[in-house]
Amino acid sequence: MTRVAVFGTGSWGTAFAAILADAGSEVRMWGRRAELVDEINRSHVNSGYLPDLLLPKSIWATTDPMRAAEGVDVVVLAVPSQTLRVNLGQWANFLPRQGAVVSLMKGVELGTTKRMSEVIAEVGGVAPERIVVVSGPNLAREIAAKQPAATVVACIDESMAERVAFACAAPYFRPYTNTDVVGTELGGAVKNVIALAVGMAEGMGMGDNTKATLITRGLAETVRLGVAMGADPATFLGLAGVGDLIATCMSPLSRNHTFGVKLGRGMTVQEAVAASTQVAEGVKSCQSILELARHHGIEVPIIENVAAVVHEGRTPDRVADMLLSRARKAETT
Repeated sequence: MTRVAVFGTGSWGTAFAAILADAGSEVRMWGRRAELVDEINRSHVNSGYLPDLLLPKSIWATTDPMRAAEGVDVVVLAVPSQTLRVNLGQWANFLPRQGAVVSLMKGVELGTTKRMSEVIAEVGGVAPERIVVVSGPNLAREIAAKQPAATVVACIDESMAERVAFACAAPYFRPYTNTDVVGTELGGAVKNVIALAVGMAEGMGMGDNTKATLITRGLAETVRLGVAMGADPATFLGLAGVGDLIATCMSPLSRNHTFGVKLGRGMTVQEAVAASTQVAEGVKSCQSILELARHHGIEVPIIENVAAVVHEGRTPDRVADMLLSRARKAETT
């Protein structure tokens, strides 16, 4: 039996803990808030995030990170991407010396443009062959309802990826392994930004042609950047690429899509933040992803315009005009 600690009690961390338990793993969770931890232990429910999910009774929670990580084979990190560095600075001494450290986070760090696996290696002192990335079309509420889904489990060490895949292979959740950590992470981070653009279009009353155009050209931007960073282009045609992109861009369950809709309907960024109950990762990561693209000399007009809306006050209607007025070129470029 695999022993796993999940650090983070948000929607995806909670759903993934349930997946692990349903797959036969021994699971404990770490949470910052004592009242939430008590609720999980007492009622087996996380009412603030997934109130309809009855957690397996084998899962228990604690506010003590050392107790959560004691003796585990795998630590899963499921906190907002921009808080990882600070949190990991407090947890580094508790991470397993030999086991896997798994990232569920989909973002690029502000200020450093580092991927989450790079932050884990730097702050946690974890060797790259022990860092595993899980990414795919994994909307937490659907998984909590045990609707069938699949994901990618990526690690440069294929045997480590297979160990984590075994630990999360539940009857309704199918993991596929991959060694392309860069592509898997980048697909998960950039799709949030593209989902903001698609949400804006929907909020402005635009239809499926517009949304399909943004999704497809957003995928092209992701592939260009990924290839420049050494990713395998094939990764972006799979679950961690186009699969995750479609789910995040089209579903009302997607926080980034929903945030974009609010912007498209005329809300300011500040108003949309106030009206949101959970973090939309693309709002913070769009600027760092744009900086990453500029560093590699890659043209990313959709990402650039989303960043301008979020950080410069550009309106969504201006974004549509600017994208359509760009010089014509071959689709493959």
